[in-house]
Parts: sequence; C-alpha cells; structure tokens
Amino acid sequence: MPRKPAGHRKTAAIPGLAARALAARAIRRAMAERRSLDEALYLAQDRNVALEPADLALARAIATVTFRRMGTLRQVLAARLETAALPEAGILNEAILSGAAQILFMDVPDHAAVDLAVELVKSDRLALHYARLANAVLRRIARDRAAILDTADPFLHDLPEWLRERWVAAYGEAAVREIAAMFTRPPHVDLTPFRDPAGVAAAVGGVLLPTGSIRLADQSAIPSLPGYAEGTFQVQDAASALPARLLGAGAGARILDLCAAPGGKTAQLAATGADVTSVERSAQRAERLRDNLARLGLSTALVIADGATFDAPPFDGVLLDAPCSATGTIRRHPEIAWTKNFEDILGLARSQRRLIDHAATLVRPGGRLVYATCSLEPEEGEDQVREWLAGQSDFVVEPVVAAELGIDPGAVTPDGFLRVLPFHLGEWGGVDGFFAARLKRVAG
Repeated sequence: MPRKPAGHRKTAAIPGLAARALAARAIRRAMAERRSLDEALYLAQDRNVALEPADLALARAIATVTFRRMGTLRQVLAARLETAALPEAGILNEAILSGAAQILFMDVPDHAAVDLAVELVKSDRLALHYARLANAVLRRIARDRAAILDTADPFLHDLPEWLRERWVAAYGEAAVREIAAMFTRPPHVDLTPFRDPAGVAAAVGGVLLPTGSIRLADQSAIPSLPGYAEGTFQVQDAASALPARLLGAGAGARILDLCAAPGGKTAQLAATGADVTSVERSAQRAERLRDNLARLGLSTALVIADGATFDAPPFDGVLLDAPCSATGTIRRHPEIAWTKNFEDILGLARSQRRLIDHAATLVRPGGRLVYATCSLEPEEGEDQVREWLAGQSDFVVEPVVAAELGIDPGAVTPDGFLRVLPFHLGEWGGVDGFFAARLKRVAG
C-alpha cells in the first residue's frame, strides 16, 4: 500500500483542518485555472481524506466568503505586510486570505481561524517557513477587526477596478454602490411554483414575491420541503424565472428552448402546456435536465445538438438564454468577479451574436424571440440587441411591461428591454442580475 504524504496525515488528524485545506486549494485552483468554484472544489478534494458533508459545506462557505470579500482581504493584508504582498510559497496566500475571511466575515472563533490557518501553512513544505508570519498577520487582523469593518467599502474594495468602472459607466455610481453592497450578502433561495403559489408558499414557509416566485426564509434542505417529491416547484432565482414568461407560451404553442440545460426555463415553458423542444449541446447537462423534468412530471422533446446549428421548421416562440459571463450572479458565484476579464466578455458576445443570428431563422412570421443573459454587461445585453436589430428588417422590439411580470418599472429600460439589477426587489433581499429582450418577427 502506498504511503500517504505527511501533510495528508496531518490535515486528516487535526479537526477542521481538512476543510480549511480544501477551501484554500479550491481558491488557488479557481484563480490559477479560471474555474468555477464548484469545479475547483471538486478537483481540489484530497482523495486520501474523506470529508464529512459538514466539512465539505464548511470548505465551500470559507471559499465563497473569501471570494466575496477578496478585494477587502487583499487590502487588509497589504496594509499589514512590510512588502505589501505575501511571498509566492505554496498555499501561503490562500491560507492567510481564507483565515482572514473567517476572522472578519464568518462566525468562527478567532483562535480557531488563526490556529488552523497556521497549521495549514505548516502542512505545506513550500509555505511552512512562513508560519510565524501567518500567525502574526492573522492575530493583528483579529485585533484590528472593528476598525477594519468600519472602513471596509464593498464598492471600492470588493469589485475589481475594471468591472467597477464599466458598471459605473453603464448604471451610475449610486446603482453600483447598491449592487456592491448586495453582493456582500448570502443569496436567497427562490422557488418557482407550478400550481397554487400561495399554497406552496404557505407549505414551505416562504414569502410569495410580486413576480410569482417564492422566497424561502432560510437555506432549507430542498428535497425535504413539502411538495418537492411531487414536483410542485423547482429551485430558480426570481429574476431567472422572468424571461420564459415573456414568450407568452400556452397550450399547443410550438416553443424552442435553444440552450436548455439545466432546465429551469424549459420546465416553465412545458408547464404551460406548450409543445416544447429543448436543445442542449452537452449530453451530461442534458441528463440533469431530463432528471429535473422527470421529478416535475413534465416532458419535452430533448435534442442533443449545438444551438448554433440546430435546424427545424419555424417555431411560434424561441427562447435563447445564451451562455454568458454570468456577472449578474456574482452574489451567488463570487469567484466570477476574479476569474473573468473583458476579453471573456467580448468572446462571449461574439458567440451570442452567432446564436441570435441562427435563432432568428427558427422563428415563424408573427412569432417571438426572447434573448436573455444573466450578465450585467451591456455588450451581452442592450448593446448586443441594438446592434443586431440595426441589421434586421423583419424583427422589432415588443416592449416588456413591468406589470406583466410583477416587477419594479425601473427594471424596464427606455428601449423596452428587461434589465433586472441585483438590488431590484430590494425590500425582499434582491435578486440575480438579468437581461432579456422580447423581439417579434414581422413580414420583412
């Protein structure tokens, strides 16, 4: 039997250390490889250390909070280091960042956060010589916590400068300050009910929002909620539930969902009684979609194909929820702010244009095309649609009406587009950022 490295034995032997080690490794992989945190947590798991579900949840929580307040944490460390930067030494940076996140922003005793971060540094042969530095810096942060929290500014510190400047240009400083503040808070869990919304809300102990979604009061175990097994609802952010409704799908309508997985919007469309074709390029993601529909007791014609080349007779309505930078979901996936860049946005915008071009050919005259992204970037939203329409003679904007969705009129732009910002529905705790445009094909 092969021997396990000493570091593996040590992290397994000290309670709580394996979870911290996983969090630190996941942060490192997400940043270095520009991966989602979900992917990084999976890939960073030590196959020699079997973690309990509670430890896995703790690792995720630590990594999430570290990304959520990454800018503040970096500034705090820089102010307390002689060189303003930590040496590049194994897991050192991630161990101290995640330790500081626990001290400042999590309900973790200072001694546990400091001691376990130091033990993590000692367990890494490349970092162990900096254990005393880690101990001193983290203890100073714990001592200065009140002053740090008094001066922490999410707008200035927790949005990368390039992203902050873009958003200020698009939405104004006041709005971006509200967005930044919203991103520091854990996201809510919303449900889309498929029947008796008020009854479902009462059964699960949630609040029925003006948009028709149900917001849970806490992070309940979803499969244990009343009605889950019976398919009375699905988990879906309140903003994400809006674009599918813009198609006005109903019984007998032929509807195409062109980038369908994981299946939330496809389920909404199928629940109207429409004849839905769901197109998904990834067979693996299509399995998740199929499982979701099975639980809900819904069915669609599921096709494994590239949305940019799929061909069929024209449909009454086409939903294109296009792959995007997902910057509207930073509250839910805070690593996005630190793993995406402007070049990613431009590349995605080019792919979106190809998808829109093709999706338009699949809409019958008089039919609707709804284009949506969970992005806050104009290149993936307003600018994308305006530029595309400039080259079209047979599509026009069918303006969104706030009342049809139960949303604040401020979420509808002068062009008639839907632009949900994270602080909308603020009295209920906010939502993901989303964009949607409803376009109608007319005789060209």
